[in-house]
Amino acid sequence: MSSYKVPRPTEPRIIIRGVHLDLTEALKSAAEDKAARLFRHQERIIRMRLDLEHDKTRTVHEAFIAKGHIEIRGPDLVASVASDDLYKSLDGLMDKLDRMLRKRATAAMTKRQHPHDVDIPAKLPKVTGVPEASTPPLPEA
Repeated sequence: MSSYKVPRPTEPRIIIRGVHLDLTEALKSAAEDKAARLFRHQERIIRMRLDLEHDKTRTVHEAFIAKGHIEIRGPDLVASVASDDLYKSLDGLMDKLDRMLRKRATAAMTKRQHPHDVDIPAKLPKVTGVPEASTPPLPEA
């Protein structure tokens, strides 16, 4: 009985969605080009989802929202940026996700290079030495 492993795709998957707006080819290509910068830093990204949203209920200065969700080993990274221009929101989102990835990588590297002792909250007895007469004497028969 042979086991077959599903091959992993070599290129991470990017999902781009438009919420309350139509995605143009220019907008899709701009989002993919900017997301490629993140894949250059972290090769273990499984999937990235970008939600580009136009919210008419917000003020004019925060009408366009770019939300990003990066699936990676461990906790996922989620960020959101709002501004008056969709391309500006996308730039801010990529900067924010880039900072989050770099902070995560730096923390992991620091943890590897500088391990620390484990603190146990309970008080443990200290063993100072073995007593000489630890067993009672045997009765004479």
